[in-house]
Amino acid sequence: MITGKNYIGNSLSSKGSITYKTFNPKLNIENTTPFYEAATSEISAAVNLAAEAYKVFSKISGKKKAEFLNTIADEVLSLDDELIQSYCSESGLPEERAKAERTRTIGQLRSFATLVEEGSWVEAVIDTAQPNREPIPKPDLRKMMIPLGPVVVFGASNFPLAYSTAGGDTAAAFAAGCPVIVKSHPMHAGTGELVASAIVKAVQKTGMPNGVFSNLNSSGIDIGTQLVQHPKIKAVGFTGSIKGGRALYDLASKREEPIPVFAEMGSVNPVVILPKALKNRAIKLAKTYATSITLGTGQFCTNPGLILGLKSKSLTKFINNLGKEIVKVDTKCMLHPTIFDVYEANKQRAVFQKEIEVVGVYENSVKSNYARQMVTTVEGITFLENPILHQEVFGPYSIVVQCKNEEQLEMIISNLEGQLTGTLIADNDEENNYPKIIDALQNRVGRLIFNGVSTGVEVCPSMNHGGPYPASTDSRFTAVGIHSIKRWVRPFSYQNYPNALLPKELQNENPLKISRLVNEEQTVNEIKTS
Repeated sequence: MITGKNYIGNSLSSKGSITYKTFNPKLNIENTTPFYEAATSEISAAVNLAAEAYKVFSKISGKKKAEFLNTIADEVLSLDDELIQSYCSESGLPEERAKAERTRTIGQLRSFATLVEEGSWVEAVIDTAQPNREPIPKPDLRKMMIPLGPVVVFGASNFPLAYSTAGGDTAAAFAAGCPVIVKSHPMHAGTGELVASAIVKAVQKTGMPNGVFSNLNSSGIDIGTQLVQHPKIKAVGFTGSIKGGRALYDLASKREEPIPVFAEMGSVNPVVILPKALKNRAIKLAKTYATSITLGTGQFCTNPGLILGLKSKSLTKFINNLGKEIVKVDTKCMLHPTIFDVYEANKQRAVFQKEIEVVGVYENSVKSNYARQMVTTVEGITFLENPILHQEVFGPYSIVVQCKNEEQLEMIISNLEGQLTGTLIADNDEENNYPKIIDALQNRVGRLIFNGVSTGVEVCPSMNHGGPYPASTDSRFTAVGIHSIKRWVRPFSYQNYPNALLPKELQNENPLKISRLVNEEQTVNEIKTS
């Protein structure tokens, strides 16, 4: 049942005087439940509880953390249709998408449970002492990853489950041993509260410390600002706009003790279609990319918003067919009137630029908050000289850039901001003739796709979801997959420490039987002492 209240640890609370409601964009009406914005006292209580919980939770065994994560997954599943209906009423997204995203959320939680139960993720490294080494004896040194401390996670507008309350950031932080305070996204606060209730039940069922999780409501930026500036918060996770992510990054860097902000932000995900592929597959590629551009109403961070090709009859054929195919796709509802309004404004801003041509736009009447998809095209020199055309238009929009030659194509790619993905479309091994283009793409993106589409992010260990700024604030880390746990930990070394007082991961006997690097050899064997 949705109450509209905040979870301060395991307790519901509504001390704030400001309320707001979520919105059903499909019906174009407000939902009925009022949500209470967290009061300053509730923020302080949540952070203080998290700081106390950290002292216990950071030392809980991998087996117990795995039980906790799996129980969260079980409790989310038990919400059943209530969760699905809330998701749909607050996002305008279809039931099939809701169920698919729930499946992904459950999968993420269980994959982290498997990771921490096995335990080798801590990257234990041991160099035993050499007291007789000349000219200086070598000390015994042992290193492993330890959790940073309480983490604030900001829910994402476009993924009410997989990137929000119990999404990838939260699951990874719990796996690392960090308490989490979620700043619930105001567009799907009801869905967030339901998932929060599932986490709280899991906390209680598995005996986790009160305060290991809290969920705070807010319709503005003030609560988020207070959380990021609080001295007991040690890291931040964010998925959203460049403007929002950069604001949090700046706040965190100006603290007396700066903390990391791991933000996944904007991306236009450039697609390069090479000449042979255009010649052989122009019509088929147009159909494929019309579908990809409009998938999820273009509201994916991996939406292909920029298509690049060498000017030719084949490129013209592709552009014309893409314009025809894009208008055949049924329009769909956007997440919220605000997002719809921003899409329309950014689309019009792009169209009003000099020398840009609209080649396809849905012109029939549409329901409120339903997006009219659009494709435009422009010459390479114009694109190079106008940075406004480089900016993301969040929604079902893409621009095709007609490059004069290979040199101009390389220059355009090299001058792009950092991106989450880049895609190369090629035929008959022609990719071998364009090493500079491939190198330029690799230098600007976090993931390079060959003969595919960027929409779709597989959750697995080899996935990298991040990229050079502003795709993310730290290109060394992924926001998806088990390796995203590395954002919430830091390396810590013990020198000449008594074996009995060491964490089990570093003890001579290796009681957890994890894989460790011992004297430069990867092994699960115990360390023999004379």
